Amino acid sequence: QVQLVESGGGLVQAGGSLRLSCTASGRTLSTLAMGWFRQASGKEREFVATISRSGGSTVYADCVNGRFTISRDNAINTMYLQMNNLKPEDTAVYYCAADTQPVWNPTWATRASKYDYWGQGTQVTVSS
Repeated sequence: QVQLVESGGGLVQAGGSLRLSCTASGRTLSTLAMGWFRQASGKEREFVATISRSGGSTVYADCVNGRFTISRDNAINTMYLQMNNLKPEDTAVYYCAADTQPVWNPTWATRASKYDYWGQGTQVTVSS
């Protein structure tokens, strides 16, 4: 059983920055591929970014590429999402997710169905 807790959300003006954190417990983070997803009000959950177990490989959604950076610190069981140059369309609840499968495929890792555990989400609101 893996528990995931997100933090770091809040209200920020357009052009500002936030850093989200996701702390894992119940299993060593280095055994988990991880991802960030988001869900805006009235919309489906969408992929944001994913990172391999070692942190050596990452994939981003086109809409955040160049503005967001996913990273992880396996020593403290924490994953991050640094969000810069935020836009009003980034407003959503952000979720971290963990994939327990032994093989990480960068294409499959963009799909929510690939993940076994989810956090409760943290709200990010970007004002114009």
